[in-house]
Amino acid sequence: MDNRYYLAVDIGASSGRHILSHMENGKIILEEVYRFHNGMTEKDGHKIWDVDRLFEEILTGMKKCSEIGKMPYSIGIDTWAVDFVLLDNDDRKIMDAVAYRDDRTAGIDKKVYEVISEDELYARTGIQKQNFNTIYQLMAVKSQEPDAFEKAKSMLMIPDYLNFLLTGEKVQEYTNATTTQLVNPVTKDWDYELIDRLGYPKDIFGEIKNPGSEVGKLRSEVSRKVGFDCKVILPATHDTASAVMAVPTQKDDTLYISSGTWSLMGTELVSADCSSLSMEHNLTNEGGYDYRFRFLKNIMGLWMIQSVKKEWKESGEDYSFGEICKRASRETISSIVDCNDSRFLAPESMCKAVKTYCEESGQQVPETKWEMAAVIYNSLADCYRICCREIEALTGVRYDCIHIVGGGANADYLNRLTAEATGKTVYAGPTEATAIGNLAVQMIEGKEFKSLKEARDSIFGSFEIKTYEPSEKVC
Repeated sequence: MDNRYYLAVDIGASSGRHILSHMENGKIILEEVYRFHNGMTEKDGHKIWDVDRLFEEILTGMKKCSEIGKMPYSIGIDTWAVDFVLLDNDDRKIMDAVAYRDDRTAGIDKKVYEVISEDELYARTGIQKQNFNTIYQLMAVKSQEPDAFEKAKSMLMIPDYLNFLLTGEKVQEYTNATTTQLVNPVTKDWDYELIDRLGYPKDIFGEIKNPGSEVGKLRSEVSRKVGFDCKVILPATHDTASAVMAVPTQKDDTLYISSGTWSLMGTELVSADCSSLSMEHNLTNEGGYDYRFRFLKNIMGLWMIQSVKKEWKESGEDYSFGEICKRASRETISSIVDCNDSRFLAPESMCKAVKTYCEESGQQVPETKWEMAAVIYNSLADCYRICCREIEALTGVRYDCIHIVGGGANADYLNRLTAEATGKTVYAGPTEATAIGNLAVQMIEGKEFKSLKEARDSIFGSFEIKTYEPSEKVC
């Protein structure tokens, strides 16, 4: 019997890739068939995503599948969250897809709080405050570009827009929709009363569908270009939601870190915790697969290391992440920065920002590249330690281990630091968690697995998981 292939298109802030999968002897087999660059660009004074170029890259990767004779049964797209495209009555983009790191939302939160207090907003949505959340971005559009807002007939999150270009169907996926801070965690639908109070047009918010739903078939012109037709399935389109699906555990109480550009640390809950105490600790309740809630905190993550690596490369010195980890592990500098400080979100120079923080806080200022990297890695581990304690206090659960999934699972030094800082066993892997979670939804829909439990069992047996024990275990 021929293999049935499934295609995950996993697009992150710096790159995208097409990963084919099939089952072989009970294991999930992955094959990367195409990779492409992504990144913010500057246009008209804003940081934007070139979403139409991304779509062309999606088509190019799909053609590769055809060229190698591995046409997928289905395709699923995941990306980052909160960013969106506004379409007019003729389904044309009204404006560029502005990136979440753009500064257009600076001070915009005050306009939102004129309508609804921060406390009420959290109690209503359970989503942590981040100035780039969609709710604030929409207020920026309303305040700064009212003509565009008035023309808008549809709002599609980035993966929803890419699905629209593939199929012609407008569908809004649940996990990504929750990051707008405009979804009710009880009804699992748009909070239309809140939307109305904010003055956003209700008709731009379409029907929300769950992961596993079929968007449709490829448009005829797309099918001709790529050389095949297939189903377009909704994975958990928010990349973190897909990554959490790939956490290889059967425990109900599991602590995880989805480690990449951002570090998303949390656990899964059956019901959202919208309490004032949860808000005080800036925990969020993002939607997950099968209506689980991803009770987590956003931590700045490997963005800091990525940024200093880029600065070094621009000055003529290029190092692999493995080399950076190795050299940093030899340093003894003990300085710690708060990775969640807003100064690290999009600084002109990450190196300067770290040095300034250390200087202002009276700590040793890193002088070499490896001291700089050591400060960042140690600071991330310390953030994980603090977050772990907060989640344990809020849930009343004492977790005995942490699962690290995503690209950061390869950061050996950081994994060892995390085990020591938290006093917990760390299980690192799989590294391709987002794509695997994307594929898991498609494979459940394709009857390869009966449930998420069965998919996670297969994930555990299919991919390498490394174990890191702390010198002193805390249970």
